[in-house]
Amino acid sequence: MLTEQHGLVQLGQLKDFGLTSEAIRSNVRAGRWQSVLRGVYATFTGPLPRDSWIAAALLYAGPAAVLSHRTAAEVWGMRPESPGPVHVTVPYRCSAISQPPLVVVHRSRAFDHITVDGRPPLTNRADTTIDLAVAEPSARDAQRLLTELVTSRRVAVEQVRPRLVERPPPRYKKALEQAVNRVNSGVQSALEERYAVEVEAAHALPAARRQAPFRVDGRTLFEDAVYDHIGVPLTVRLDGKTHLDPDVALRDRRRDNTAELAGRSRLVFGWKEVSTQPCGTAFEVATVLRRHGWQGPLQRCPKCPGQRP
Repeated sequence: MLTEQHGLVQLGQLKDFGLTSEAIRSNVRAGRWQSVLRGVYATFTGPLPRDSWIAAALLYAGPAAVLSHRTAAEVWGMRPESPGPVHVTVPYRCSAISQPPLVVVHRSRAFDHITVDGRPPLTNRADTTIDLAVAEPSARDAQRLLTELVTSRRVAVEQVRPRLVERPPPRYKKALEQAVNRVNSGVQSALEERYAVEVEAAHALPAARRQAPFRVDGRTLFEDAVYDHIGVPLTVRLDGKTHLDPDVALRDRRRDNTAELAGRSRLVFGWKEVSTQPCGTAFEVATVLRRHGWQGPLQRCPKCPGQRP
């Protein structure tokens, strides 16, 4: 049992093994054991490894408790391990309360529908993702996080969408639904999501058609954003880290040449331009769109400089 629980034990378990209260106190006084949380003891001295803290939190919260939020995300590989508090979720009938800064206790009315069996037990991928997003400080931050987790293949969008309906989050529901819809429309990275929201939507640019197929050297390649559906032969490519790879760079040069031979306009943006200069990026896109006949207005966003572009 101690091996499975990473050296941690709960008071009731000790008494089941026949240890008296005085025997437990003696081990603590002698420094052989240490009291970690109310009714939970480590049967060793020194700092607790992360696995032991997780075991302690689950033992403290009770047999129904499961890991959730940031801690479940660490177990699922969605987030790196952190030294912060262990997050657990329990049914509403459970009496456990948070023990800052070590344990954060959440309660769920849908407890039976959000958990999966595991060692340790935890919330499923989709509900863990939604819990993480809801914990973000703003709706926009929640959208970015959800998009990052979905497009990085840490959770499937097909799993998240129904959970937003079956278990509506306490806040950001509309924002999270918008993020899911953008992924379904072809957004495949955090960079593409920023372009769609902070460049296109924020400046009233027409929404691009995403992941459009083109034939290049006998292969079908997909462009991030094109505007042919509004009569403008413009391709916008969004270059992430993979574009530094020599093979990818060669593919992009061939794609550029093919577009030039076909008479297409091209704009290429990276993370810095889209994330720190979305207004300038929007102005450049609008300039090319207007060159080809688009007559829509270029709307100012809160980040735009004082003068109208």
